[in-house]
Amino acid sequence: MTHPLSEDPKSFQNSSGVKKAEYKRRKSAEWTVFKKNKLGMISFFLLIAILFLAILAPLILPYDPMAQDVTSRAQGISIDHLLGTDPFGRDILSRIILGSQTTLFVGFLSVLLSGLVGGIIGMIAAYKGGWLDDILMRILESIMMLPLLLFGLMVLVVLGPSMTTLIAVIGIGLIPGVARMARGVTLEIKEKEYIKAAISIGGKDLRIIFRHILPNILGPILVIVTLNMSTAIRIEASLSFLGVGVQPPTPTWGNMIQEGFQYITSTPGLVIYPGLALVIVSVAFNVVGDAIRDAFDPHIKNQRK
Repeated sequence: MTHPLSEDPKSFQNSSGVKKAEYKRRKSAEWTVFKKNKLGMISFFLLIAILFLAILAPLILPYDPMAQDVTSRAQGISIDHLLGTDPFGRDILSRIILGSQTTLFVGFLSVLLSGLVGGIIGMIAAYKGGWLDDILMRILESIMMLPLLLFGLMVLVVLGPSMTTLIAVIGIGLIPGVARMARGVTLEIKEKEYIKAAISIGGKDLRIIFRHILPNILGPILVIVTLNMSTAIRIEASLSFLGVGVQPPTPTWGNMIQEGFQYITSTPGLVIYPGLALVIVSVAFNVVGDAIRDAFDPHIKNQRK
């Protein structure tokens, strides 16, 4: 039986208001489920606090993280230096705070790149299908064949270490996962009656993709992007530790661990403190990502009703 909206274009157009109301209702329900996850909320507010700390870093740093002081070299925890100093007399806490700015900046831009490009590729591949879908999926599979850390190491060794290259490498490496997820969700949504109705009344492809499909895959994209933040931060730290990421004297948690590794027996705090910051933020993003996934999972929401 033909869907009534396909026979009456005005009926389909008038249904947009109903769809918007339904969309808002679903978002409210998802936020309600998310708020019930206590561990997810704690991690969410922790990440908000760390983000504000990174943004306000130039205003709240207790010391200049670049300034060396030979009279305060390798000091332990004290009132003046809450986490001590490194062998160059630089305040460790100040460097960790400034390092959070660089680490989160690289992470956010990487996942933003992967989210935008991967989401668009996935939607177009699933919507158009055929040879275009096959070609795009084979290209993505070729990228996925190389581990992201190895891929980044190869590219940065050839092109030289720079923040721009680092962001691009991590972003490209994360694109296949986002694209495959977006493709799977789009294939499911494409079979919905309102999509078929939009096609039957002559709706343009780009309008259907960005007006009707995109809003319905934002939730799954948000989940994978949040989880990818943890991956991006770890890869950035690993590449910086290997000496091909962000270069000193700009502090990141990765190159701070690398610099302090040779002093690990005499001053273990040089490795422990930035390593602990890296672990806390990575785990927090994973917990928030899991909480968002639970909120958008219809099976879990039905179990909680």
